[in-house]
Amino acid sequence: MSGSDEKFEAGSIDTPAQPKVALANLDEQQNWNWFTIRTLITSGTGFLTDAYDVFIIGLIVPMLGHVYYKQDGGHIPPGVEGALKGMASFGTLVGQLVFGYLGDAYGRQKIYGLELMIIILGTFCCAMVGSNVKGSTAIQYLTFWRFVLGVGVGGDYPMSATVTSEWASAGRRGQLMSIIFSMQGIGNMMASVVTLIVLAICKSYIIEDSDNLDYVWRICIGVGCIPAVSTIYLRLTMPESPRYAMDVENDVEKANQSVARATATNVEAGATSTSADQVVAQQNAIADAKAKRNHGRDFVEYFSRWENAKVLIGTSMTWFLLDIAFYGIQLNQSYVLNAMGFVGNGQIFDNLWRSTLGNLTVSLLGFVPGYWFTVFLIEKMGRKRIQFMGFAMLTILFIILSAAFQKLKETVPLFIAIFTLAQFFFNFGPNTTTFVIPGEVFPTRVRATAHGISAASGKLGAILATFLFNKVAEIGGKPGEHAFLPQLLGIFAGIMALGFLFTFLIPETKGITLEEIEKRGMKEVN
Repeated sequence: MSGSDEKFEAGSIDTPAQPKVALANLDEQQNWNWFTIRTLITSGTGFLTDAYDVFIIGLIVPMLGHVYYKQDGGHIPPGVEGALKGMASFGTLVGQLVFGYLGDAYGRQKIYGLELMIIILGTFCCAMVGSNVKGSTAIQYLTFWRFVLGVGVGGDYPMSATVTSEWASAGRRGQLMSIIFSMQGIGNMMASVVTLIVLAICKSYIIEDSDNLDYVWRICIGVGCIPAVSTIYLRLTMPESPRYAMDVENDVEKANQSVARATATNVEAGATSTSADQVVAQQNAIADAKAKRNHGRDFVEYFSRWENAKVLIGTSMTWFLLDIAFYGIQLNQSYVLNAMGFVGNGQIFDNLWRSTLGNLTVSLLGFVPGYWFTVFLIEKMGRKRIQFMGFAMLTILFIILSAAFQKLKETVPLFIAIFTLAQFFFNFGPNTTTFVIPGEVFPTRVRATAHGISAASGKLGAILATFLFNKVAEIGGKPGEHAFLPQLLGIFAGIMALGFLFTFLIPETKGITLEEIEKRGMKEVN
């Protein structure tokens, strides 16, 4: 099977008969107007916050060790460290599933913004945690609030993906969604920049007394509130998606108003007079659609067909496999940087400075550029081609890193080059496309839920990586040596190869309008 036939042979589910609205103006919208920019700011800033909050933990864990685990040489026990890093992933998984369901069941407008409120609450509480005189420690409270933070971060995935997708034109949908997701790279980079700035300001205090790191890590976390607070109003005032208004609510007038707002056109232009009977008929259609709406039934019916289920399996498994390697590397990057020579055996401040500088270097060389290659090429190359290429290159690069690990450690520039190439092809590859594809390949009625399930599958992979990386990497060596790291990189190569194979289950969505997806994935009852 090939060509357009392979793109969509989805089965369908019953949906109430409804008058169709022409969304051609939205699909033909190619110019950047204020609403497009607003959508990018609203969703993109949220993703910047998400990434900052998720990846900052890798930079502050060494600080926490020096403050709270002096008796262990400044090293947090592997079990405690795994829980601290992984609890946000547990929360994210919950948020992805819950908000994905809510976004489909109650609409984008009613839900969008609640996840950002949770992020703000969680971030603030993380920065302010204390400890009891007896009993719970600051680390335990921090672990709990990282879970709450994760719920908000998880909710942002399906909500921002569907909102951006449903407000975009067919020719620019992938590009706009990639821009939103590229903010993850900016957030990762900003985590390193902020940490370096705070370390520089507090250098003399840290050298004088390492307990002053207790202020440093709290400031680093707290800064994550700033971008979230700045965009909360924009999210709460975002109008309902025209796709959801039309395809689910059966509200032609609301859909027309949304399209007019997005395309900066006059909703009254070209309008024909509407009789009282037509108004009553439309109101009845809206009420009928609401009465018959049953999201759980629609979801089960749609995915009970293999031609639909296999797509969900494809989007879920590719994201799951990707995140095992992606988060295994990202949340434990300091160990790889240590092997690359970025972390010495000097004083506390010097070790923290060089580790953070190494993270920033990798972000600038490979992490951030990879996202933007996808932004500029996704509408030309297509989603599947980029994903195939990324998984293939990552398989090769991880094999090289694993097989030649010891020799590469002796040639630091070459090690850096190969490692940054891996970072580049994560993002000019499956890390971006696994986010984009589920946000457009499914019909409106199940889009947010399916995206949430796909994203939650990825987060399950991240949880496995977070909790197993430290234990597996320690096999055959002393604590902190990570003697099994070369073999672990080889395991990642095999996982990337599996991701390549599961990509065959996913259809190409380049140039396909959401209306076409809706027509092929749903059927009307005559």
